[in-house]
Amino acid sequence: SGGESSALTMMNESSSDSLRKPKADRKRMKTQQQQSREETDEPEPRWHILRITNYVVATGFTLSVLQFASNASTYLNDSTSLLQFLMVWSLFLCYFFGFFGISFIELDDFVDQQQPSQQQPSQQTQVAPSRQLKKAESSDPPVKVVNIHPPASSAPVCTDPTSFKKPSSKIPSNLKELPNSEIASLVLQDKIKDHQLEKLLDPHRAVEVRRLKFDAKLDSLGCGGALTELPHKHALDYKRVLGANCEIVVGYIPIPVGMAGPITLNGESVYIPMATTEGCLVASTNRGCKAISQGSGASSTILKDGITRAPCVRLPSAREAAEVALWIGKTDNFLSLKEAFESTTSFGKLLDATPTVAGKNVYIRLRCFSGDAMGMNMISKGSLAVIDALRQIFPRLSLLALSGNMCTDKKAAAMNWIEGRGKSVVIEATIPQDVVRSTLKTSVRAITEANVNKNLIGSAMAGTVGGFNAHAANNVTAVFLATGQDPAQNVESSNCITLMEETPEGDLWISCTMPSIEVGTVGGGTGLPAQSACLKAIGVKGGGENPGDNAKQLAHVVAAATMAGELSLMAALASNSLVAAHMAHNRKPASK
Repeated sequence: SGGESSALTMMNESSSDSLRKPKADRKRMKTQQQQSREETDEPEPRWHILRITNYVVATGFTLSVLQFASNASTYLNDSTSLLQFLMVWSLFLCYFFGFFGISFIELDDFVDQQQPSQQQPSQQTQVAPSRQLKKAESSDPPVKVVNIHPPASSAPVCTDPTSFKKPSSKIPSNLKELPNSEIASLVLQDKIKDHQLEKLLDPHRAVEVRRLKFDAKLDSLGCGGALTELPHKHALDYKRVLGANCEIVVGYIPIPVGMAGPITLNGESVYIPMATTEGCLVASTNRGCKAISQGSGASSTILKDGITRAPCVRLPSAREAAEVALWIGKTDNFLSLKEAFESTTSFGKLLDATPTVAGKNVYIRLRCFSGDAMGMNMISKGSLAVIDALRQIFPRLSLLALSGNMCTDKKAAAMNWIEGRGKSVVIEATIPQDVVRSTLKTSVRAITEANVNKNLIGSAMAGTVGGFNAHAANNVTAVFLATGQDPAQNVESSNCITLMEETPEGDLWISCTMPSIEVGTVGGGTGLPAQSACLKAIGVKGGGENPGDNAKQLAHVVAAATMAGELSLMAALASNSLVAAHMAHNRKPASK
């Protein structure tokens, strides 16, 4: 983040090399991948041949049954013909029981086992501590080279049958005797699946190993050591809370934090920390991240950026209220209010003022750019300066409430849905049809139909405002809690319409439009160690090199998490596997 030119390399022996030009780097990676394939003795399976064979056998079986049925009485009286039919059908049945359906059901699992992860070394590698990435020294203009991490395994995604499987027999028998760093290396090399750690070790040690794994992955993205301040044991510095986050403190509530991703977002790999107590949420989001990264990756754009506050002022008559509104609407007058507002802040910039008259009341919706802060304190302070400036022109004006509810803060409102608040974001991705089948376990037609009938028609019948989605609030709230945002602002931040279409090529196009994501990377809960650690894992801790850069990136990440969650849940609903998955993965006996 911040636009610095740095080589973001994967965790292997070449990670300390100087920055190379993108074309040379891609050529080197391609050569390494070819060498890796040449060193593998096992030939790549030709799954399309098995699929074609399945169709041929199924067609032959159907034709033989139709042939028999067309003249059944004759064949039944002819023992020779009947024996021939029975022999042919026996061969068909043997094939059905032995091979039929493999290429449809388990193809993605076989491919996952056959293809080595591109970012992992071919030999066992110790997890290196976090390190500073070297800056390139070159006469050419600085070029930012970003290595895209391959999509993470989606197991134990709630709808993925592979999550029910037992651990592989290839796991070392002395696994528990190995140090955590070696076990983490095995996970990085995909010799041990991440979701198996709790089964193979104890839950506490599994967390420690997983932290080492993610620290190595984040280090390759320039975010090494991000998890250092994310506590995994009971600890909270109450001095950091005093005067900033809570009063009358008696303790704290620990919430588990999971890591979804990587997801390819605007051409870069990003990991998404999520704090939640809802089982399957992180795993399901992880599956959505995998499908998006296997496709086009997510492309996100910010349409608007401005936090709002709408003071309510009152005049002695409706006529005078109208005069105030008309006065504010003139450009020269707005500039004088802008000057008053910006005299109270270093970063805040008043963008516009929109008055609305209701009888004697005027609701002045002020919108300002707030840099990397979410901006409520900034705009509230500036709003008071605007009211003081208005009083000099209209002495009979009185302030009824600094917030007149047309902001609108922490309430469902058409105003936010239409005009936006905070960051207005639109994000999209294209998922190939084979990925929809293998990773999402459904079809493009089924998921698009489910989306129209649930998220569009169903939400319209319910009269929702900004709720044309499956569960946007789930992912927004999880990221908010992990990164120190105001969780109550998930009300407007979760405004989202999810659209899905089948492309002319038969692939799945998905987009989420979110007009009011309210986030910041400085101030409020972002200063607490755990939340700060999660921001660092994303690469947006503190202020950006350019004011507002980090907050905008965080809004992109929130939108990406939302789209991944929407994609995975709609796939589960389309395949009718949601309930079974939650019963299997989200139910266990209560601890004694």
